[in-house]
Amino acid sequence: MIVTEKPTLAGAVPTIWTDLLAYLDANPADISSMSEVIVGGSACPPSLMHAFSERYRVEVIHAWGMTEMSPLGTVSRPPAGRTGPEAWAYRYTQGRLPSSVEARIVGPDGTVMPNDGKSVGELEVRGPWITKGYLGDDEPDPEKFDQGWLRTGDVGVLSPDGYLTLSDRAKDVIKSGGEWISSVDLENALMAHPAVLEACVVGVPDERWGERPLATVVVREGHSVTAEELRDFLGTSVARWQVPERWAFIEAVPKTSVGKFDKKVLRSQYADGSLSVGLTT
Repeated sequence: MIVTEKPTLAGAVPTIWTDLLAYLDANPADISSMSEVIVGGSACPPSLMHAFSERYRVEVIHAWGMTEMSPLGTVSRPPAGRTGPEAWAYRYTQGRLPSSVEARIVGPDGTVMPNDGKSVGELEVRGPWITKGYLGDDEPDPEKFDQGWLRTGDVGVLSPDGYLTLSDRAKDVIKSGGEWISSVDLENALMAHPAVLEACVVGVPDERWGERPLATVVVREGHSVTAEELRDFLGTSVARWQVPERWAFIEAVPKTSVGKFDKKVLRSQYADGSLSVGLTT
């Protein structure tokens, strides 16, 4: 369709672009009409952004939002004049909030955190077109609303210049030994390995630490890799204590109807023993 219709702009979740990149690498085609693709729904791996930019001159633009926000929340374009690695650092974020939308980061104890790009908490937003309740509710649900603020369920940080970086969904953050591990950070690091097509990380129960990451990996066709090799690879980009001990190699990551990783399916498969899991040390 891209070759025939020659669109210049497109949008989809990262899994769609992962599949398209794999197809293009195996079946070269002229997609030179394309200049930008907007990615939302979940964080886009930096390796995928670089691959489209370097191999096909297509810029992947992060965006974030929710239906409750009507729906746009942020768009990630670097400030004017930023180039090279500095510009890429901005593009990895979810982007800057538009005028009239306010955001704040709230810690586990309800404290509003500073916008220093380091303090992690749940993102809350409010604004003139952001919903303050759901149809049929007599009062706003406190699980979703905090005195006029919409609790997004996303965990991340805000920078001093107003750029949002999301590290996970609150329900997907792995709480190991009292410390938080971002499943998204582990997934992005794994998908930077040339043998990995897709990677999905979930938290599973652990007797000693309460919870530990389980990494499920889809190996790229024509490649091979072991869990030990992936552990060593991860150790170069994340803290060693965050590296998973549990690994499963699967044919495909289960996905929702809109193409997002369906982590509840993987948790269920682990719980009922239908997922073949190996241990590394």
